[in-house]
Amino acid sequence: MLQLAYAVAAPAAVNSASAIYRSLNAGPPDDATLDSARTFLGQRLQAARQLHHDLPDDPQQLASWMSSRAFTVGSEYQAYLQSRREGAPRRYFSNQSHALHFLKHVAPTKLVDGAWLYGLLARWDDPDFRPLIQTYLEELGDGVPEKNHVLLYKKLLATHDCEDWQHLPDTYFEQGAIQLALAYDAERFLPEIIGYNLGYEQLPLHLLITAYELNELGIDPYYFTLHITVDNGSTGHAHKAVQALLQLLPRFGDTASVWQRIQDGYRLNDLGACTTSVIAGFDLNEELVEIMAAKAHTGANMHSDYCRLAGRGINEWLSDPQQIPEMLAELENAGWIQRGQPPENSRFWRLIQSERAEMFGVFSAYEQQVLRDWIVTPKRVPSFRARQRSLDSLGLNHTPRQGPPRGIVRHHAGDDDSSPLRRLEQQVATLGSKQAAVQLLQTLMTPAQHHRPLGLMATRMYRQLTA
Repeated sequence: MLQLAYAVAAPAAVNSASAIYRSLNAGPPDDATLDSARTFLGQRLQAARQLHHDLPDDPQQLASWMSSRAFTVGSEYQAYLQSRREGAPRRYFSNQSHALHFLKHVAPTKLVDGAWLYGLLARWDDPDFRPLIQTYLEELGDGVPEKNHVLLYKKLLATHDCEDWQHLPDTYFEQGAIQLALAYDAERFLPEIIGYNLGYEQLPLHLLITAYELNELGIDPYYFTLHITVDNGSTGHAHKAVQALLQLLPRFGDTASVWQRIQDGYRLNDLGACTTSVIAGFDLNEELVEIMAAKAHTGANMHSDYCRLAGRGINEWLSDPQQIPEMLAELENAGWIQRGQPPENSRFWRLIQSERAEMFGVFSAYEQQVLRDWIVTPKRVPSFRARQRSLDSLGLNHTPRQGPPRGIVRHHAGDDDSSPLRRLEQQVATLGSKQAAVQLLQTLMTPAQHHRPLGLMATRMYRQLTA
């Protein structure tokens, strides 16, 4: 029978989600860090207990519950597509910068994808844990770089110059911190992990719409479409989540009490920022003002006296970030920015992008996209919230993804010839037992390490040893 360790009650004060996230994502925690994470998780569980959940009262009804949810999501997605065919606009993303803003703000969660299951690797020889361990290995791409979820997302961020996410507000770190706290405390929070996994691996409508609209905007949706297929309820992670829960629940003994804790873990999914809240929180004008205000700190004293706007020097405008909205308005009044027209018609844009751009390199690719979208957008447009309230559902014929087809990674000779990789092979080969080898490999498959070369190799070896 599985040992049942109860979740700790939270004291009045806990560390911030971002602090927990950073400390745990640096590697396996020391005792003090683990205590802080345990306290944080206890507090978040208390908050989760106040939320509604849609789980059935009887765990034996989970299979039909999952099937019903999947059918509903499919029906809603087809209604979305039909609405788009009839001319409805995108539901989620008003423009490309809106989509890139979303990618950046969900990065803290996506960059620890699957972390909540890490602590179960030690159960490799228990067949009841196999569905959960398989799920973790598949989140890691089975050690194949082109399938590793964290690597895929890092590449997506790098492609669009959206890697500056480390200083986001605390709410964007909450889900990632929860996942990491579960990762390193699996023995204590096993029921909560099972419940969290059940909720996270169900296919949501927002994933389908997100993938569709990213593709429509020319942003590779592969990271998201991969989750659509891998999370399916027939053979994928959604199915494995139910399978593992039903296999493990009787082993706890006190089924009713554990089912309550599983429900608490399920509700953890609803804390912090989520896909729809991140999308709804975007305001193009506010985003541009924030970007320009950040630039003001470095550009306040970099302009010559002849650079003047509305009778004031640019250095004076930039001396106070609170003046940025007025400065943008004056750029429009002076004709430097032509709203509602192609950006090339704006003199300010040509300072950034032209053959002799005086401000070349000042704005990142993401920041340029925000500015571009702000320029081409007429002044008076409905807000995202207003559009959201007015739409029932959406969808347009899916645009084929451009670029070469994705396939299994091509292993180059140099990949496995570097000294650290050879040493790992030799070390595993000299260990006296499979148990010792698996324990060593686990240390390289942490949320912070699995997407690095040694972690990828360790994942491949773990998969071979435990198959």
